[in-house]
Amino acid sequence: MNGSWGGLPIAAADRILERDWRFETLPKLSPTDSVLPYGLGRSYGDSCINSHATQISTRRLNRLIRFDAQQGLLQCEAGITLDEILQVVVPHGWFLPVLPGTRFVTLGGAIANDVHGKNHHHAGSFGCHVQSLTLLRSDGERYRCTPQENAALFAATIGGLGLTGLLVSAEVKLVPVSSDQMEVEDLAFSSVEEFGQLSRDSTEWEYNVSWIDTFARNGQVGRGIFSRARHAHNSGTLKPGRRPRIAVPITPPVSLINKWTVDVFNRAYFARRKQNKGLQYTHYQPYFFPLDGIANWNRIYGRKGFYQYQCVVPRVGGEAVIEALLREVNRSGAASFLTVLKEFGEQRSPGMLSFPRSGLTLAIDFPNRGERTRNLLASFDEIVQSAGGALYPAKDARMPATLFTSGFPRLQEFVSEIDPKFSSTFWRRIQQ
Repeated sequence: MNGSWGGLPIAAADRILERDWRFETLPKLSPTDSVLPYGLGRSYGDSCINSHATQISTRRLNRLIRFDAQQGLLQCEAGITLDEILQVVVPHGWFLPVLPGTRFVTLGGAIANDVHGKNHHHAGSFGCHVQSLTLLRSDGERYRCTPQENAALFAATIGGLGLTGLLVSAEVKLVPVSSDQMEVEDLAFSSVEEFGQLSRDSTEWEYNVSWIDTFARNGQVGRGIFSRARHAHNSGTLKPGRRPRIAVPITPPVSLINKWTVDVFNRAYFARRKQNKGLQYTHYQPYFFPLDGIANWNRIYGRKGFYQYQCVVPRVGGEAVIEALLREVNRSGAASFLTVLKEFGEQRSPGMLSFPRSGLTLAIDFPNRGERTRNLLASFDEIVQSAGGALYPAKDARMPATLFTSGFPRLQEFVSEIDPKFSSTFWRRIQQ
């Protein structure tokens, strides 16, 4: 695989090198060539692609180096997946401190995109739990980086989109769990304002996330399901999850996501989840990774792929901004069945380009319908930039350079730490 998860028509790399990078130095490059690490390609846009240049696969860097089951410290190579880590640590009563919406990403990808989860208000982003990392640069040297040693390079690599060098290995602090079960409570709300109140009332819960119905009914926008959860503390089983049993076998010629299918899905999903009363118990896997239950689910968007738009806006005034975005969706007639709203906490990541910061974050998917979709997203840009917000580079395929610059105030500090032989399609696009 040489593309991104969004399936958008982005030019591929000319070559992918798959070697045992734990012993080798990086390849010699021509003056016009560049390299970019590539894991499983779960970034949605072009941040994981190095069009017409070289990509280096990290999947052979898949070994565990050290697991301290007493202290909960795990050191492993960067090409191992979060799923593979969970398979090892959960039976010993440990868990990854932060999880994105899929377990099928590499450790290197999780660090390079400084992924966040449903517990940012408690735990911050993934980078907050990285103790050290080893980086292979194009000068042939390997650098051990910590908050104290090569500190600037450490901060640039977390959330650095793979541009500071090849991440070879990292050490992560785990969190203890006594069960593989989650206690989950679903609460229906009818507006963004009600979501905000539920979010404020649920800060003691470890994990909070909301699904939003993007169809406005009776002129109201923002109804949804607020799901709050915590690890079950009763002593129980500690079993890792299973592989997906269902798969989308082919990519259809056209998107299966349209306003009619989304409307039917949204009505059914809201009605079913609204019926959940009180605490529900479930294995951690369907709670954290609901879409992982269907392999290659991204194919349902058809051959043109899809855009995901994820923004963060300041908490003060944020509810009005989110409502404005949802009204813009409704005005456009666009369809999105996967719309997620949650609140980020105050904890800042050490990463220079880290996306999460205190505020509200909205993630929303749209089938790629060409200029019509891009115009809708451009209207979102104006709302987000006016509010002082930012977009998530890992989900982006078209944000303007001005929005990237305004959203990441440490950008110039980061630029000085980039490896001169590393680049990406995203980086070249954003510099134009």
